[in-house]
Amino acid sequence: MTPSQFLTSLRSEKHYANQIIHLEHLAPRPAKYAQLAQPLHPALLRALKQNGIEKFFSHQAHAINYVREGNDVVVATGTSSGKTLCYNVPVLEAILDAPRSRALYLFPTKALAQDQLRALDELTNVLETNKQIVFDTYDGDTKREARTKLRKRGNIILTNPDMLSVGILPNHSLWADFIANLKYIVIDEAHIYRGVFGSQVACVLRRLRRLCEYYSANPQFIFCSATIANPGEHVHRLSGRRAKVIAEDGAPRGQREFALWNPPFIDKTRTTRRSPNSEAAHLFASLVRAGLRNITFVRARKLAELVLLYARDNLKRTDPELINTVKSYRAGYLADERRAIERDLFSGKLRGVTATNALELGIDVGHLDATVVVGFPGTIASLWQQVGRSGRGTRDALSILVGMDDPLNQFFMRHPEVLFAKPVEHALIYPDNPYILEKHLPCAAYELPLTNADEDLFGPGFVEAMIKLERNHTLEYRNDQWYFQGLGYPAEQVNIRSVSDKIVSLVDVKNNFKTLEEIEATTAMQRCYEGAIYLHQGESYLVTKLDLEAGAAYCKPVDVDYYTEVRENGETRILKSLREREVGNTLAYYGDVRVSEQLVGYRRKRQFTEEVLATVDLDYPPQLFDTKAVWWDIPEKCSHDLSRAGCDLAGSLHAAEHACIGLLPLFAMCDRWDIGGLSILIHPDTGKPQIFIYDGFPGGIGITEKAFALLESLWKATLETIEQCPCEFGCPSCVQSPKCGNNNEPLDKRGAVILLRGLLG
Repeated sequence: MTPSQFLTSLRSEKHYANQIIHLEHLAPRPAKYAQLAQPLHPALLRALKQNGIEKFFSHQAHAINYVREGNDVVVATGTSSGKTLCYNVPVLEAILDAPRSRALYLFPTKALAQDQLRALDELTNVLETNKQIVFDTYDGDTKREARTKLRKRGNIILTNPDMLSVGILPNHSLWADFIANLKYIVIDEAHIYRGVFGSQVACVLRRLRRLCEYYSANPQFIFCSATIANPGEHVHRLSGRRAKVIAEDGAPRGQREFALWNPPFIDKTRTTRRSPNSEAAHLFASLVRAGLRNITFVRARKLAELVLLYARDNLKRTDPELINTVKSYRAGYLADERRAIERDLFSGKLRGVTATNALELGIDVGHLDATVVVGFPGTIASLWQQVGRSGRGTRDALSILVGMDDPLNQFFMRHPEVLFAKPVEHALIYPDNPYILEKHLPCAAYELPLTNADEDLFGPGFVEAMIKLERNHTLEYRNDQWYFQGLGYPAEQVNIRSVSDKIVSLVDVKNNFKTLEEIEATTAMQRCYEGAIYLHQGESYLVTKLDLEAGAAYCKPVDVDYYTEVRENGETRILKSLREREVGNTLAYYGDVRVSEQLVGYRRKRQFTEEVLATVDLDYPPQLFDTKAVWWDIPEKCSHDLSRAGCDLAGSLHAAEHACIGLLPLFAMCDRWDIGGLSILIHPDTGKPQIFIYDGFPGGIGITEKAFALLESLWKATLETIEQCPCEFGCPSCVQSPKCGNNNEPLDKRGAVILLRGLLG
């Protein structure tokens, strides 16, 4: 069945209620080729031909030419555009010319490193050379004897930033020969390195550059990235190096049908839509029945399990033999389980997988016919990465974006032209974050004593972090250098993927206390509170106890018809205003704030219908952290206008705050859950009504700094979204928030419109 035939069959189903509100036809694109400036090494040329590569796409040729000239390069092109050759060709050519040359390949996941190892194997297996090229993955699974061989003889090491930080840099004396001969550092999937993870990887790369300089090496950097708006700026902030940008994609593309699917209203007041999760499960099951292999992407781990649960229930009624051909895939699963799912998807044993963005990266999962994306994934770059997993090469493909009931999704459902025309966002990292530097500067000092010259490498946050580290005796200053004073090596204590360095194990008390998953301690309270229903491979588990000190959440399997959704409250205090400016009719500020977030309870929601069955209160202590925020004054005229119109000021502020937070990912490359907000009638630090939006991570990660610069555009988009929503009093599509700890009360939709108009003038 072709994509067009599948869409036709959907329209004839009883379930169909005009959910396809837009169908974008993306025409096929022919390949664009280019020549290399100089001929390839003869052995490499023959090996490429034996792998079916006779000529290079334009972006591949340009990248190889730039690298040969000695430039750092970033290749920012689409999914499945052959970026691997952009680094494998110059690296192998350098090794053939000078066998002592070394290259370090960094991938964000072990699975991706293994996948690229297979690609390197295919190329080198037919490479005729007098000297063996030694390469392999170097990670936590690598055996001790293999590690020794790779350190001494490895030409190419494939690893991840975690292993680089914990296993290689602190032991650099064992790697002296490798680093001294390091010619290339390859960073694949560079767009993934944003937010907290990207900011920490930026510090790891600066630590690596210090050691390269120490061993008199000056390697070139080769970055590969999805299409983002600022590839050159991003890799500069990531590595501290300037790179030539190649953004024109020369790879061919097959025809793609891209449908926007908006769940229908299920009430007369047009405030509640049919569950996007049940809609996605129906699409997922229909694709599987039609023999169309697909990945259905969801926003969160819980939803991967929920959609799988719904889809299996759907298949059980009509095609029970297909139940075992579908699974879920997400972070948290143990490594062996993830590898098995990848193999089964590649081989065709599985017809479909529900997945988080863990499968967004370039792991080869074979031919897929379709992708379903449940809810806008936060960034245009992620959307196209997920969509691009189907129809690789010149194959035709189908993509469906299922709209969620929130302001950003409904903005795109009403404005498909913006979705398909919008330039992709800026990737944001904040390597100057002093909280992150406080973790990595002790690591750097352990590797080599720090000096004042290192401020140029680590940036403006260096001095603030160093003062604190010296005061708490982590570092000691002597002979014009800073030395690490602790025991062991500090990198061992740094989890670069999280603000927290602690892990919580989810333990099944009914199955010999088997560990089901491992969860970051920073998110454990939001996922594993007492009473939470935790979903794992489509099965429900009730969390009976969370013990953060022991690093364990205890659960038991249950058969229930509901799931749970967390409720949170927050407070914000101003520490320091760093900038202020006039925006519209008011003053806006950007600066340092102290945030108090508290888990106040959860809702039980019925599966399939998402009806709220109960609201349960919890009493957990608040979590305090300092971060960056943007906030703005409410002009007195706005308050008077709201009063005259009979609107509630508190409800108007609250509604505008929710909607602004919902639309911010349209302008900054972030997730709605990366940011928080607060609206208040009289703020204790200003004595006035205020709206705050803050970065949800200690020290900030650049999101609200971007918001401060684009505040007027954010207000305009927010106003348009609220005005165009067909509901009367406010709904999840405009001013309600799933995170709200106050049960979305009070909210005044009409007042939010008056307020935003008053701000804009």
